[in-house]
Amino acid sequence: MARAGYPATALRARPPALTNALASETSPYLRQHAENPVDWLPWGAPAFERAAAESKPVLVSIGYSSCHWCHVMERESFEDAATARLMNESFVCVKVDREERPDIDALYMEAVQGMTGRGGWPLNVFLTPEQLPFYGGTYFPPEPRHGMPAWTQVLQAIAESWSANGAEIRAGGEQLREQLSGGARLSPSSVPLAPAALTAAVERLRESFDARHGGFGGAPKFPQASTIELLLLGDGEEMALTTLRAMASGGIHDVLGGGFARYSVDAAWTVPHFEKMLYDNALLARAYLHGSQASEDPLLRSVCVETLEWALREMRGPEGAFFSALDADSEGVEGRFYVWRAAELRELLGEDGPAAIAWLDVSEEGNFTDPAHPEPGLNVLCARGPEPPEEQRERIRTTLLSAREERIRPALDDKRLTSWNALMISALADAGAALGEPRYLDAAVSSAEFLLTQMRDERGGLLRSYNDGRAKIGAYLEDHAFLLEALIVLFETTCEERWYEEAMALADQIIARFADPERGGFFSTPADGEALIARRKDLEDSPIPAGASSAALGLLRLSQLSGSEEQERHAVSVLTLLHEIAPRHPGAFAHLLQALHWYFAPARPIACAIPAAKHTPPREP
Repeated sequence: MARAGYPATALRARPPALTNALASETSPYLRQHAENPVDWLPWGAPAFERAAAESKPVLVSIGYSSCHWCHVMERESFEDAATARLMNESFVCVKVDREERPDIDALYMEAVQGMTGRGGWPLNVFLTPEQLPFYGGTYFPPEPRHGMPAWTQVLQAIAESWSANGAEIRAGGEQLREQLSGGARLSPSSVPLAPAALTAAVERLRESFDARHGGFGGAPKFPQASTIELLLLGDGEEMALTTLRAMASGGIHDVLGGGFARYSVDAAWTVPHFEKMLYDNALLARAYLHGSQASEDPLLRSVCVETLEWALREMRGPEGAFFSALDADSEGVEGRFYVWRAAELRELLGEDGPAAIAWLDVSEEGNFTDPAHPEPGLNVLCARGPEPPEEQRERIRTTLLSAREERIRPALDDKRLTSWNALMISALADAGAALGEPRYLDAAVSSAEFLLTQMRDERGGLLRSYNDGRAKIGAYLEDHAFLLEALIVLFETTCEERWYEEAMALADQIIARFADPERGGFFSTPADGEALIARRKDLEDSPIPAGASSAALGLLRLSQLSGSEEQERHAVSVLTLLHEIAPRHPGAFAHLLQALHWYFAPARPIACAIPAAKHTPPREP
């Protein structure tokens, strides 16, 4: 059944006769591979038990539903019978959705980056039956190309090496265990926390700021929402506002339907990589809200509203939670759903055509070509020209949006993730209160109620992923921490005590299950979760906040309400680990630096009453 305005053809096909073990999975990405002739297994003990019994290496292929190059490699290699036969004969093949299992993805991404100096998706990594990586890469073509070997050549070389040197490979993999523990090896700094770190971070960002186009560095350019939020807190406001305005007028922003693509392939935000992720749009909606509050710029306010309206219209499930992503591709071509020719605009818009062509920066020669499907004259719409009067502007939008709705839509990844929904809850609740829009608050409450009731295991623990009526996979630190921040926002915007109570209970879970009692900070996986070859602390706030950064900020904010010294102590332990590193790499630690800003800022009392009989009184400001 089609959902949220999506025709049935836009959803991933789910044929009745499926050929491998991925058929019963809830991840659209895994089910996308269910008819491959590859004998895929989901990640789990059965795969590694088979590998041990058959003395085979394990091929783990990691991707996500809206990943363009994942689709390409599937079509070129995983759907090819001869390639699949080679994979099945020599390997135990495992498919992983990186969005369901960020722990597996982070672990083996670091391994592949260490081996090759590069990473990305699809991520293809070869493991021993003990889960130790010994070779990996990203996309491989079906034949040698641009200095890359063919996928079949890689398979044959690995199979031959394993056959001849399997024992040595297994022994060598043991050396990687400690290296793959991420930030878990960091020790706390003895240097006292100081607000000067925030000034240093802003100055470092100024060095890489693109004054012409906004953003930081060159192409490809990502919308760094956490960095923008950090800059809005202090002396970097103009950098933040310049970036927000530049993105709003660029092709990375869907000027017709609202929402943002994942990144721009160029430095000027013109041509996006067209997939739309829930997390980007939740974070950016909030950044645009805060930018509009700082500047009173109506453009920034309208972009916030359009982004949230897109999420409510196209990404919300019937139960009130939000879907994960939209593909970059439709009809097998990246961006086809979103691009236009000048002649189309003239035909559709009549007298409004010239104004639209000028406003949306449309040209006869076009600004977009997909190298795999070169077609001249295609344009990504960029609102950079003279803006028509409001009535004409809305008429143009309505007409083009209606015409676009007749096209074949990109596929929808309709799983719901706790962490990404929590980000959207924060955005909706914050905007609902600031803009006086009760629909946003209602949507935030509905999603939060779903997470707190349906995303639970039999012991009441939080779960990560939901689809087709099933919730699964124990939640990670980011799920708990993002939800903690969301519950605090809900409490501050509704003054309903239940959200404070839920936040307190969740904070207890974070401390009990994720805290590192020896070095401080938080592990990304729970102490009682699945044991991988290393237990990591993932620290960088890119593209979304790290779980540890979010936990630090959430616990600091909650401790100001609860007066809990334990909550503050655990939050500060994260800052102590990273406060020297963060100012040198502010784009990678922008959410953590927001927590540091909060630590040094005066306490922020709110007017909601908390019964004294139940809780320690809040700290005095």
